Amino acid sequence: MTTTIVGAFDAASEGFSTDRVVADPKFNQHFISECRQRGLQASVEDLNRALLNFRKKGGLAGRPRATRTHFRNEDDYRFAAEIAVRFLERRDGLTLDTIICDPARAAEFDRVADRIAPGYSPFQYRWAALGLRKAKKLKPELVGRVAPPTTVLNLSVEEISPGQIPASQGVYLFFAADQLLYVGETENLRKRLAKHLEHSDNKGLAHWIWAYGKDNLNLEMQILHDKTESRVRKALELELIRSRQPVFNVKR
Repeated sequence: MTTTIVGAFDAASEGFSTDRVVADPKFNQHFISECRQRGLQASVEDLNRALLNFRKKGGLAGRPRATRTHFRNEDDYRFAAEIAVRFLERRDGLTLDTIICDPARAAEFDRVADRIAPGYSPFQYRWAALGLRKAKKLKPELVGRVAPPTTVLNLSVEEISPGQIPASQGVYLFFAADQLLYVGETENLRKRLAKHLEHSDNKGLAHWIWAYGKDNLNLEMQILHDKTESRVRKALELELIRSRQPVFNVKR
């Protein structure tokens, strides 16, 4: 199978890297087509993963350097890609490789990123996420593994109805298209978030909402099990503040 995978990659890559062939829908379609023509009937996810694993094990060492891929405007949507990856990581325990190898997961990632910073191609969002990982800016948030959420929701504030916010404990993140604004924790998300959206007691967030409006505001809710201790909830909040550095949280 390995020789066949490499042959399909060579036929489809046009000199680009394995990451490009897996993450770029155009190249990936060509790669999968070449795999099928060579008799490989494994799932798209498994074929993509086999290619990445072969490269990670040094199977492509010694080849000419791959053609470089670069986008000038990546700053405009890099944060959206980070939020989308973190959302799927926290909700489903997924790695970035799993997301980009699996067409269904990749499509969900694309939808989340596009809602936050619309107007870019799926490949641009995926490439930005790969760049963040290469720069070691997607390190796992370890405390989250101690208290995994029961549910994670990622929504535009304008789309939220009161019934979507549970009266449960959890942590929450307010963010715009290009930056994380505020992270908090609470024993009752419905009450706490209603207070923020009416007139936040965090002056920075309140001023931002007044200046830019709720239609530019997004919210992620990480709902915790009802037996999660307050100290664990606060530890989750602190780790998110330290790792993601929201604009309006007090330095701790």
